[in-house]
Amino acid sequence: MKRKHLLFLPILSLLVASCSTVKVATDYDTKADFTKHKTFAFYKKGIDKAKISDLDKRRVMRAVESELIAKGLQKSENPDILVNIFTKSRDRVNVRQNNFGYGFGWGWNPWMWNGMNNNVNVSQYTEGTLFIDLIDKEKKQLVWQGIGTGALLMRSAEKKEIRIKQFVGEIMKKYPPEKHKD
Repeated sequence: MKRKHLLFLPILSLLVASCSTVKVATDYDTKADFTKHKTFAFYKKGIDKAKISDLDKRRVMRAVESELIAKGLQKSENPDILVNIFTKSRDRVNVRQNNFGYGFGWGWNPWMWNGMNNNVNVSQYTEGTLFIDLIDKEKKQLVWQGIGTGALLMRSAEKKEIRIKQFVGEIMKKYPPEKHKD
């Protein structure tokens, strides 16, 4: 009996992990010299256009700032790169059908009328996409873009903070691009 419960643990942990994952994609200018980028600032005009609350904008900016500082960059009034963000969101519906039953063989069995257990699970959630753009200030060109997509499970300010840090952290793992890391 104890063994049956242990079989469900990996499935449960997989479901929980799949809800918390962030899918990340990046693109960058292969000619850009990322080693020259030592300072950054936020591009206020662009960030003001992001379609999220001011509270969430500040959360994203704090998380990006923390990640860039951890990578050795400094915030500056005269930056090498400008950081811009924008977001998209959409409602998603996930429908899963679980058929649990018993019996064997082909055909119809009148004694199985209520023996089959059909469960349909419907869940609704919001999927968000966060774009982080790094713009070379001198050339006025986009040099790096990180995109993170995942479920937004935010029921409290604390959970929002954690989820936004997770989003930004996963995206910024890809900066600078592999061939440009020190």
